[in-house]
Amino acid sequence: MFRLITGKPGRSGFGSASTAENVTQGIDATNFTAVITGGASGIGLETARVLALRNAHVVIAARNMDAANEAKQFILKDNKNARIDVLKLDLASVKSIKAFADSFIALNLPLNILINNAGIMFCPYQLSEDGIEIQFATNHLGHFYLTNLLLDKMKETAKSTGIEGRIVNLSSIAHNYTYKGGIRFEKINNKNRNFQVFQLFPVEECPSGAATTCYVALHPSLKGVSGNILRTATSSSRAGCTKGSLSQETMGIQH
Repeated sequence: MFRLITGKPGRSGFGSASTAENVTQGIDATNFTAVITGGASGIGLETARVLALRNAHVVIAARNMDAANEAKQFILKDNKNARIDVLKLDLASVKSIKAFADSFIALNLPLNILINNAGIMFCPYQLSEDGIEIQFATNHLGHFYLTNLLLDKMKETAKSTGIEGRIVNLSSIAHNYTYKGGIRFEKINNKNRNFQVFQLFPVEECPSGAATTCYVALHPSLKGVSGNILRTATSSSRAGCTKGSLSQETMGIQH
């Protein structure tokens, strides 16, 4: 927590004050294609901008296509050579997730990096079109299904190019303040469920907030590293088995 507050660099040489541009300086991602969920705003947009700045081909996956196209134009304004595509994705809809995966595969692009960035919280009670509580459907089940649909494409890309795939799952420090017993699966759809009161933390600005994501997505020092949790691009610890077992390339990332 001291490093988080002070910005003091950790073993990686970077800290909470480092920006996404800082941690990717000198990296050429010309041969990489990255899918970023929620890439139309906030940390997702900054991640898309910086990956495009490092010459990656970026696919912004977003529910709001108007916002996604605005994000594309925002990036192109300062980087006319940026390779940006936008595809519609509603993570609360199994139908939409399948349609997105089909559309992406139809583009016949490689897939080197999948960044599961999108997320919602403190939503009014609502069920998804598949009958699942909207926050759980979007943040957890949606990304799990999407990853599984794209996993073969990522493995094919890794095999044909010799470049390892990287899957980056964003999380939040708020997970430390949930129910002691973990997720209450039997009450997921309970309209009268009680929410925990979360302690509030300062929100990182996008350039520094996206630093950990971009570091893990591109930095060569993490080649061969899997199943770790990283915080502000400084330190890591071995993650629980579920995140590491999805595929050998999977990493769980924590800001």
